[in-house]
This record gives sequence, structure tokens and C-alpha cells, in this order.
Amino acid sequence: MRSTCYFEGIRHLVQWAGIDTRFVDALPTALVKPFSGSAARAMLIETMKSQGVDSFPALVAATIQGSTETTFYVLAVYFGAVGIQRARHAVGCALLAELAGVIAAIAVCYWFFA
Repeated sequence: MRSTCYFEGIRHLVQWAGIDTRFVDALPTALVKPFSGSAARAMLIETMKSQGVDSFPALVAATIQGSTETTFYVLAVYFGAVGIQRARHAVGCALLAELAGVIAAIAVCYWFFA
């Protein structure tokens, strides 16, 4: 079963808004990346296998892979190393930066590859 089957609802919402839906197939990589870089790489490879290496979703997924960070890993390791215990606001800011990276990756791919 393709991973894009889970994102058909998002595809319909994006289509209803009148936006091109080709980037939706790259969203699994974007959603997994804050938790695990290895899982995001596996999702990238799955996108490349199902859509093709030179397809637009694969290019978006690869750009997302390079422009975002494993947020929760970084917060846990680096904040733990220096003894920071209250990271509530840092998590929100990091996830906002993650969202900005994903949106920027999608925009750049439309700019360069669409």
C-alpha cells in the first residue's frame, strides 16, 4: 500500500483550495522528519520508488530532507547535554521553524522544477 493513500484527505483539501496537489506525495517525509532522520530517509526512498526519482514529489521530498531538522532529537540531546529542563517554548519555536522549512522547500521546488 502506498503511503500516499493516507494523505488523500489532504490532497482533496489542497485541490479544493485551488492549489496544485503534486507536493502532497512528499508530505510523509515532512511529517516524519522532526522525529527521525532515518525514517524520513526511508520515506524519501519510498517516494522515489513509487513516484520515480526525477518526479516532482521526489524532488520536494529530497528538498524537505535537506532543509529540515530532526527537531525532537536535537532538543533532547543538546538540551540534555547542557542541563536545560524546561524546553516548552523551544519546542514550539522549533516546530514553527520546521513548518517554515517545509513550506520554503515546497515553494523553492515549484519555483525551480514546476
